[in-house]
Amino acid sequence: MRKIVIAGNWKMFKTQAETQDFLRGFLPHLEETPTGREVVLCPPFTNLSLLSKSLHGSLIQLGAQNVHWEEYGAYTGEVSGPMLTESGVRYVIVGHSERRQYFGETDETVNLRLKAAQSYGLTPILCVGETKQQRDLGETESLIISQLDKGLVNVDQDNLVIAYEPIWAIGTGDTCEATEANRVIGLIRSQLKNPNVSIQYGGSVKPNNIDEIMAQPEIDGALVGGASLEPESFARIVNYK
Repeated sequence: MRKIVIAGNWKMFKTQAETQDFLRGFLPHLEETPTGREVVLCPPFTNLSLLSKSLHGSLIQLGAQNVHWEEYGAYTGEVSGPMLTESGVRYVIVGHSERRQYFGETDETVNLRLKAAQSYGLTPILCVGETKQQRDLGETESLIISQLDKGLVNVDQDNLVIAYEPIWAIGTGDTCEATEANRVIGLIRSQLKNPNVSIQYGGSVKPNNIDEIMAQPEIDGALVGGASLEPESFARIVNYK
């Protein structure tokens, strides 16, 4: 049975005070959320402990935006699995295109992070997707298959979420057509050993397109960027029709 997972990736936004303001506006909307939908918030590391305490007993699961593959060590700026689990984290984003583009993430380091996350009981959200140039050259399918082949080596597919994020649609306002997102996500599923892995769509997900996105048969949720920063906006996405 595939789980519906709606995750908000806050990226490098929100202080602790702003996080508390968000919760005051957002939590009441969860009373309308149908059962069976997993709601995840992935804030900056500085907000994890605050959210862990504030979300206790709520429907929201806590997620992080990255995890290192070592338990500890001289890795300035990184955060380990035990540090995340101690803060009550359940999910962790791995291989986001911004990590690949700006911080040198490769399919090999993504694989290491995926395995580390699972070894500490975290559920990784693996991000895959193509650039505009790659899509225009007809390389979408081969690129994504390569990302999966290299990223999922020795990864437990029973504890995994995948997010298809076409890079050209992230933060640009250009949403991949829902039927095309459904096609690519179907391709992703065809490459997996476990057909019940939840596969999200990410890339300019907004209140005005979430219903169409979630109506697609292959799509099991959304990884939401900018629209997850406003309580009303994210609530409408979580409570899609």
